[in-house]
Amino acid sequence: MIYASASEWRNAPQKRVLLFAMSGLGKTYLSTMLRSTGDWFHYSIDYRIGTRYMGEKIADNAKREAMKVPFLRDLLRSNSIYIGSNISFDDLKPMSSYLGKPGNPGLGGLPWDEYTRRQDEFQQSEIAALLDTQYFIDRSVALYQYPHFICDTGGSICEWVDADNPVDPVLTDLAANTLMVWIEGTEAHTAELIRRFDKEPKPMSYDPAFLLATWEAYLDEFNAHSDTVDPDDFIRWAFAKALAHRQPRYKAMAEKWGITVPQEAVEAVKDQEGFVSMIADALEMRS
Repeated sequence: MIYASASEWRNAPQKRVLLFAMSGLGKTYLSTMLRSTGDWFHYSIDYRIGTRYMGEKIADNAKREAMKVPFLRDLLRSNSIYIGSNISFDDLKPMSSYLGKPGNPGLGGLPWDEYTRRQDEFQQSEIAALLDTQYFIDRSVALYQYPHFICDTGGSICEWVDADNPVDPVLTDLAANTLMVWIEGTEAHTAELIRRFDKEPKPMSYDPAFLLATWEAYLDEFNAHSDTVDPDDFIRWAFAKALAHRQPRYKAMAEKWGITVPQEAVEAVKDQEGFVSMIADALEMRS
């Protein structure tokens, strides 16, 4: 790790941290809080994906829907109107809408082949955005003179890496440039995430092998056909399985490549000093 001890971390003139966890456990809260101090550059992986790597695809998807409306089609073809994505750190809905959900097109679902094609696009984009981290560290100093850097990753980071591989290209690059920090939730947090997701199911990205196995298990259990599946019902059914699938992956990443902080500690952080102390405590625990 780039900081071998709590004292080395506290005394570092440039602190560089990468947060990973399931959505809803505090990654963006901490990143936004630190950004507001004026001392931290906030690099959002999902924002980078939605602007640099998938921005055109997201906008084209919206245009494709608009072209189905005669009035809008005529305006688009004459360049009289502009349709673009207004994605932000706090609102990633344009990207979620592009990823979509598999199932019955009449219920807003995507055909399986199209859904998995978009999943593959997202995987490639997220890996590229993760590997851009060093570039943004250098940019944050050279261009903006920020002393510190925080990377806010998406929940699917664990799907594209192999924590047991000592030369995993993504983890090797990230660990060489940042202190990787896992925010670990409890069973109560997991239950709350499931409750929230059940209320408002949203598209996610999954490891292809896990996704296919989950999809086939759903079709088999409910004796369903791919074009009759209720998209929301499937992703609700798959969500708890995804949490169980990701938990050991996050844990292995933390044990072999970084440190762990409990979600309760994140909730107690109110300022930059509290964040620095939380990380120092985790480094002491690991040593």
